[in-house]
Parts: sequence; structure tokens; C-alpha cells
Amino acid sequence: MIKLVRVDAEALAEFTLACFKAMSLSEDDAKLCANALMFSELRFHPGQGQGVRRLSAYRERLQKQLINKDAPFEIIKESPALALVNGHNGLGSVVGQRAMKLAVDKAKVCGVGTVLVRGSTHYGSSAVHADIALKQNCLGIAMTNAGPEMAAWGGATAVVGTNPWALAAPTGLDFNVSLDIALTTAGKGMMKWLEREGKDMPLDWALTPEGEETTNPSAAMMGALLGIGQYKGYGLSFMTDVMTGVLSGGAFGLSPYAKPEKQDVAHTFIAFDIAWFMPLAEFKERINTFIADIKKSKLRAGFNEILVPGELEQRRENERRKDGVKLDAAVFDELEALSKDLKLDFPFSREVIG
Repeated sequence: MIKLVRVDAEALAEFTLACFKAMSLSEDDAKLCANALMFSELRFHPGQGQGVRRLSAYRERLQKQLINKDAPFEIIKESPALALVNGHNGLGSVVGQRAMKLAVDKAKVCGVGTVLVRGSTHYGSSAVHADIALKQNCLGIAMTNAGPEMAAWGGATAVVGTNPWALAAPTGLDFNVSLDIALTTAGKGMMKWLEREGKDMPLDWALTPEGEETTNPSAAMMGALLGIGQYKGYGLSFMTDVMTGVLSGGAFGLSPYAKPEKQDVAHTFIAFDIAWFMPLAEFKERINTFIADIKKSKLRAGFNEILVPGELEQRRENERRKDGVKLDAAVFDELEALSKDLKLDFPFSREVIG
């Protein structure tokens, strides 16, 4: 069984920011990176591989100068509604958040803003970026390509990435609508989680290196992942590469992450300004009605309620802010080692809860 350690959410946020500052990031960039990791830590399952567990990877990549922390945010070409950006191997989270802010600024002028980025690095959770648009009363779409992990439908080897999407919209409720999905049925983070738990995984997650379906996460770790909805997930991943890497002039398919010193990741960000289409209050009334209609629909056996995208994540965030974040004990140990490496105080005691 995986052991979990409870830590205070606010203290974890402060520690995460202190780590990025100690890695010599600028104040603004440190805040962007810290806020992005905490967003993921509060809302997603720890087995999904996002959140503060990535601090050590940032430290290693920055130490080895595999990321240009001082990279310029270069706008190669732009129009009132469009922009093409070169990330120059900078911090993907920073590049992505700035690109979405640019898309929002353009949407406020034109009704819609679209920004494509090439030459970037891992940008974290897609929902981090879509949420920026949501907070500015826009609909937000964020997508990125990634290194090859998914097999083509009918293929046995990895040729396209998990290529995650996020789509977000504001509501008049106590949560906003936010969908964040990889285009594979699951990622290798969840496979590792089940492997450590000694549990089988569903048959539709991944293939062995020989191209066979398996429920054994250990057997599948070196194989290719399978797309959501069989050929549909593969098709979506293929088209995401077209809309990010191919169209931006960046890397695609087998190329992203091929070189440690230049991940060459591509992203696409789209913002729709709600006010261009209708008054914000009217939009919120309409989406609230939509949500209410869905929640009133008949339940299947074994279910006690119907949720809409973003609702479960908001509940997790509320709970973790109130009761603390449950960190994987292995991640807790990594953070403690990182604090020593960065010569920072480690403000947590090891409260094992399971």
C-alpha cells in the first residue's frame, strides 16, 4: 500500500514558491510555476504525475541548463486575433500562462484570440492555462503535444503523445466547468501507482512491448498506451499534433521530448470572450440551466449523483485546503531532500495517515 503524508495546503504553497525562488527564478516566474503546481496538487489525483512532485524534476533540469529560465517570450507574428510565439526552450508553465493571457487580451478585442507556441517545454496541467481564460470571463481551450507514448489504432509502438486538452467555462455556481483530459485512457503515472499498490489495471490502458493487451502494469510500463475510445483517442491525438506542432512550425509526432536539452513542445491556446456573444449574466444563467438539466437526469444503478466536469476537482480542492494535502510519502521524502539541497527550512512533520 502507498503511504500518504498530510501537509497543510498553505504551507505547501509557500514552500513551493520558496523552492522556485531558490532555483533563481524571477519573482514573477516563480509565482507562475508555484501557482501552477499547487493548482494541480489541489485538484488532481496524485498518481496523475502533476503537482509538487515535479519540483525535483524542475531542479534537475534547471541545474543541468536543460531549460532556459531567462528565455524571451518572442512573438514571431501576430494579428489582432492571432499570435505565433517561440518559447525558446523556456519554462513551459510560464510560456503557456503568458500565451493564454495573450489569447485573452486578443479575445477582448476580437471576440476570440488564438495563440500557438513552438519551442516550449513541459507546461504542466492543461487546466492551469484554461483556467486563466475562465477567470477573465472567457471560455478557455488549452492543448499541447507531448512525447510519443500512444500507439496508433492497430499499431503496437508509440507514435503520438498523450496530447492533453483542457476546456473551461465560468458558471454562476460554487464551481466552474473545467475538463482536463489526456487522450490516452490513462497515463503511466497511474500505471506506476497501481503497480506500487499491487493492483491490476484495466485491459484497455496499454500494451506490452510486444503489442499485447495486458492488465499487468509492470508488463505494460515499457509498452505503448492506448487512446480513449479506441481509434477516436488516437485520431484526436493525431489532430492535436496537427493543431499544435505541425501548424506552429514546431515538433510533432516522434520529435517532442526526443532531446533532453530541447524538448521542443508545442501548445495551442484559444479564448472566447463571452461578452462578445451575450451578456455574462445571460451566459451564466444558460449554463446553470444546462447543468441543472443534466443533474436531474435518471441515475444508473450504482451511482448516487451526476457530476459535470470540474465539480469533483473543486470538491477535492475545497477538502485539501481545509483538511490538508495528502502527499505520497515518496514525494514527501523527495521534497525534504530538495529542501536540504536548496538550503531551505522544511516546514512539515511526517504525519503518515495511510
